[in-house]
Amino acid sequence: MTEHFSLREKLSNIGYDCSDGFNEAKKTAILGILFIILAVTASVAVVMGAYDITIADVYKTIFTHITFGDTTEIPKLHNTIIWDIRVPRILLAVFVGGALAIAGAVFQGVFRNPLVEPYILGVSSGAAFGAAMGIVFPAIFFSIQLSAFAFGSMAVAMAYMLARVRGETPIVTLILAGVIIGSIFAALVSLLKYMADDTALREIVFWLMGGFYYATWNDVFMLGPVVIVCFFILWALGWKLNILSMGDEEARTLGVNPERYKFIVVALATAVTAFAVSLVGIIAWVGLMMPHASRMLLGPDNRFVIPASLMMGGFYLIVCDTLARTITSAEIPVGILASILGAPYLCYLLRNKGGVIFG
Repeated sequence: MTEHFSLREKLSNIGYDCSDGFNEAKKTAILGILFIILAVTASVAVVMGAYDITIADVYKTIFTHITFGDTTEIPKLHNTIIWDIRVPRILLAVFVGGALAIAGAVFQGVFRNPLVEPYILGVSSGAAFGAAMGIVFPAIFFSIQLSAFAFGSMAVAMAYMLARVRGETPIVTLILAGVIIGSIFAALVSLLKYMADDTALREIVFWLMGGFYYATWNDVFMLGPVVIVCFFILWALGWKLNILSMGDEEARTLGVNPERYKFIVVALATAVTAFAVSLVGIIAWVGLMMPHASRMLLGPDNRFVIPASLMMGGFYLIVCDTLARTITSAEIPVGILASILGAPYLCYLLRNKGGVIFG
């Protein structure tokens, strides 16, 4: 027998219950706790590293810089290690992890599929091809980051245009278009790896593994504003994303233009993903796992899932990066650790709580 749900029941299924003020207050408190955990994790990570510097010296260096004090009193080596290497690296990990996590939450909501990740529309393959072009042909593509961002964005645009049919973009068609475009760019990356000399090939492989080895303040200043602006816009559109997750017909019933809002949220999620990947390479699992964990903790309401995903993604990459630069004398690419740590965790989620992962 076919079940018929009232509008109120449908809204409740996507996290909307205007009568439950206590529940929303509880979720807000959980977001506060997540922010504290993120701040504490960053504070611990900044004192960890191969070079032995006391905790007091670490925080004295940071405090002097943020209060515009006299930095000449700080040893030059401390300045370089703490302020020029560790702090921007940790901030970049927060922004990259947050970017991938909120993009994953958006894509999973729009596509109504818990297995979707930020790379589903080919942005990673496109960015990899752009980076490889910059590495193999540096005279033509003078910036690896710019080339990666441009081709990553181009891949998603091509997938979107390929899936566009009579003014509409069916979800299944868009996913298939993303798989096709991603496969094409992956093949082109393989071709460039075949053509590259040993030095360029090593650099391509190293880039594909992802990492924060070259993090600078310039990277933080470039990515940070993009992530912050896109986050606040997507957060403000959280209720619209809730409606989109019900399906196009239900969205139209509630007065929402699904095509318009799908384009807006997909474009914003693609922008932060392409920007993050262009700076640090491909880091898997973050955009798939963190939205799942957020929904298990806070339910399906994207007004809470998006900020929770941002903080949990930042926390996760700080942990991965800290382990990458401390557990061995030679730094391990973060992408490797993120996958090693992430796969068992996702298996645990699927086996033990799979029934509530997607609301």
